[in-house]
Amino acid sequence: MTGTALPRRHFLKTTAAVSALTALPFGRAFAQSPIFGVIPKTGERIPAIGMGTWVTFNVGNDAKLRDNCAEVTRTFLELGGGMIDSSPMYGSAEDVIGYSLGKIGHSKGLFSATKVWTPVSWHGERQVDTSFELWGVPTFDLFQVHNLLNVDDHLSMLREQKQAGRIRYIGITTSHGMRHEDMAKVMQRADIDFVQLTYNAVDREAEARLLPMATDLGIAVIANRPYRRSSLIDAVQRHPLPDWAADAGAANWPEFLLKFTISHPAITCTIPATSQVQHMRENKAAMHGPLPDPAMRKRMAAYVEAL
Repeated sequence: MTGTALPRRHFLKTTAAVSALTALPFGRAFAQSPIFGVIPKTGERIPAIGMGTWVTFNVGNDAKLRDNCAEVTRTFLELGGGMIDSSPMYGSAEDVIGYSLGKIGHSKGLFSATKVWTPVSWHGERQVDTSFELWGVPTFDLFQVHNLLNVDDHLSMLREQKQAGRIRYIGITTSHGMRHEDMAKVMQRADIDFVQLTYNAVDREAEARLLPMATDLGIAVIANRPYRRSSLIDAVQRHPLPDWAADAGAANWPEFLLKFTISHPAITCTIPATSQVQHMRENKAAMHGPLPDPAMRKRMAAYVEAL
């Protein structure tokens, strides 16, 4: 996330707001603070705000930047932790995650998530082994097939890894609103626990089919690109936050955008990426307080689209 955050305003969590939120379907433990999402296949709850590592953790061997990533990770875990999502596609990101966890000295609160990304079937298992080495975790919470590449072979391999106890959940990913039809077909035929797709206040194509399908099939949903990397947050922060934003539980633009994303009842968590400790604090703050109801969500989307 980039840009200067607006001053944070305090707001009251009203009984009416809580009642409206707890009436929504699975996918959110609405009445509690902090806010958790629910993994339908098991009922396990995870923090609704996770952390992505695309670009931000691809810092190579630069010691100063690696230490900065460690501090971002430390802040993330101190503020409740949750999903850290990565991929072999993200350059040095997995190596930097492992470095960060090693420097912190613990991984309490971590929900580890990464991906297989290769067209070659035999290489998928090697990537899994490499991810274990880089992260330094004994078990991965989630392994996904990145962008549906060689999806059937890799899912078969990941099921074997899951049965062996090395992986807890498996899933598939796409982004930028691409390959939704292909994702729907895999969701219908494959036994998976998670899907990851792009969803934010302006990229809402998934509302039409994929999110209802995930609910019907009991599949958890990770929303990537909640800020469109940084372009969405940069665009909105040139404009005033609406006076009624506090009614949506938002004290600033980052909270406004993240609250919109995690308030959809099918979304289990979202994974904004950042390289700044202060922005991590802003992101995690969206995991507290009330969430917008369906009417407020429509108002929020319309406001952002009109900017």
